[in-house]
Amino acid sequence: MFESVADLELAAEESGEEILFLEPRETFDRAIIGLTQRAGSSLTVVAYDRDKCIEALMEENEWDYEEALEFFEFNTAGAWVGEGTPVFIESVVL
Repeated sequence: MFESVADLELAAEESGEEILFLEPRETFDRAIIGLTQRAGSSLTVVAYDRDKCIEALMEENEWDYEEALEFFEFNTAGAWVGEGTPVFIESVVL
C-alpha cells in the first residue's frame, strides 16, 4: 500500500518501467488510487478514480459536472498514448 504519490513514484522508478501520469499533475494526482496491469500485459500503469478525476477538473477549472465530464471523456479517458496509458476505475457500491 502506498501512503503518498511520492511512494507510488518511487515504486514505479524501482520497477524500471516508465510510468505515465496524467497532466497536469496538480489536478490529477489527487485521483490516483494505485498501480495495475492490463489483462495480457506485464506493463504497470497508473489507476485513477474516474469520479475523482471529474471532481478535480470541476474544482480546477470552475466547471459544472457536464463540462468536466465532456472534457474528461474526450481528452482524458479517450486518449490512447500507448501501452502505458493509465486506466480509470469507476467505483460501484454494492
